[in-house]
Amino acid sequence: MAFVIASACVGAKHGDCVETCPVDAIHEGEDQFYIDPDLCIDCGACEAVCPVSAIFQEDFLPEEEHEYIEKNRAFFQK
Repeated sequence: MAFVIASACVGAKHGDCVETCPVDAIHEGEDQFYIDPDLCIDCGACEAVCPVSAIFQEDFLPEEEHEYIEKNRAFFQK
């Protein structure tokens, strides 16, 4: 997975990222948006438009946000 949506999205859910994603890899969950790791093409378009700076390239995700890597993967394993 190239990009992960972290805690700043919880409750905010602005949706700019959904509209920007060229491959429809971002889906709305109950409390936040999630990026499908199998569809993401690593373009970074979503990161650039997120008004709450909730989207990170996985390698640059702050350590305190690492739980969102698994939370994101789990969303798509349902």
